Amino acid sequence: MKSGLYGFLFAMWILILLGGGILVTILGPISISGFGQFDMFISSIIKAIIAIILVVIWVLILSKLKNWIFRKEIKS
Repeated sequence: MKSGLYGFLFAMWILILLGGGILVTILGPISISGFGQFDMFISSIIKAIIAIILVVIWVLILSKLKNWIFRKEIKS
């Protein structure tokens, strides 16, 4: 039981670190131009939407991983 739980926690931390790296290195430098005053506003909205999508994907991955680990533990 503990190895499955530790695996889940390890995967969770890996996703958190990868997510932070992706957000800082890829999403950080994105800039939009051509909208005048609204350049920063539009680029912030795009960055926020991408970040929210990534969070939803990470939650779904962790949920699937959790279900797989606990099903495996229940069967054994």
